[in-house]
Amino acid sequence: MVDPHKSFETIGILGIPYDDDSSFLLGCRKGPDAIRDAAACHSGHWVAENGVDLQDHPRIRDLGDVEFGDSIDPRNAIETSVHHALQNQTATLSLGGDHSITYPILKAYADHFGPVNVLQLDAHPDLYDVLDDNRFSHACPFARSHESGLIQRHVQIGIRTLTPHQQIQADRFGVEVHAMTDSPQVTQLEFDGPVYLTLDLDVLDPAFAPGINHYEPGGMSVRDVLAVIQNLQTGLIGADIVELNPDRDFQDMTAHVAAKFMKEILASMLTSDG
Repeated sequence: MVDPHKSFETIGILGIPYDDDSSFLLGCRKGPDAIRDAAACHSGHWVAENGVDLQDHPRIRDLGDVEFGDSIDPRNAIETSVHHALQNQTATLSLGGDHSITYPILKAYADHFGPVNVLQLDAHPDLYDVLDDNRFSHACPFARSHESGLIQRHVQIGIRTLTPHQQIQADRFGVEVHAMTDSPQVTQLEFDGPVYLTLDLDVLDPAFAPGINHYEPGGMSVRDVLAVIQNLQTGLIGADIVELNPDRDFQDMTAHVAAKFMKEILASMLTSDG
C-alpha cells in the first residue's frame, strides 16, 4: 500500500459521464462538460479564494472522460481509469455523473491506499442496500463501499432524508451522520489521516442549485459548503462532484456553482499535505 500522506505529483480532472444508475431522471452524464464550460467562462477567473492561481497550473491537468461502450462494464471502466491515474502519481477530482460512480472510485483508492476516510456532503445518506432492484443504484454506493471494506471513517454532512432503513444501515456501518439541523455549524473536522471528499450537489438548498434531479428543500448554502472545504483540517487525497443535471439547470447557475467548488477543491488539494 502507498503512504496516503505522500503528496501526489499532479491532480487530474476526470470526467465520468455516467447516469445509468440514476433512480429518477437521466441527464447527469452531461455534467462533466457543463462544469468544464462553466469553469472556462470568461465571466470569471481561475484564482481560488486562498489566492492560488489555478490557470495553467503545472500540477493540474485534465484527464478527459472515462469512455463507456455497450460492451464495457461501467464500474470496471471507472475503477480502471482512477487506478491508472493513481499509479501515475495523479490524484483525481472526478466530475460526474450520478453518485453511483463513487463506489468504483473508492475501490481504486482503497486498492492503492487501503481503507480511506470519506467526507460526504449530501442530502441523502446513499446507504440503501438496494433500490428499485438495483444494488448499484446511486442510492447505494456507500452500502457497497462499506461491505467491501473500502472506508475507514465515514462522515456525512447535510443529511435531511434519513429513512429508518438507512438509519439502520448507518448504525451498522458506524457512519457519523450530521443532519442538516446541525451541519452549517460543522465546518471544522479533524481526521486521522487524509480524506476523500464526495460532494453531491443536492446537499445545497435547491434555491442555490436548481440543476439537480432530487429537490430537497432546507439544504446548505454555497458558503456553508465552501466553509467545510476551506476549513478541512487534513489533506485531501481525492474528490468527486456529482449529480449535476444540466437539463434541469437555470442559466447554468448550478454548473457555475459546481465549477466554484471544483476550483476550491483543487486549491485545497494543492495546498494540503495529503
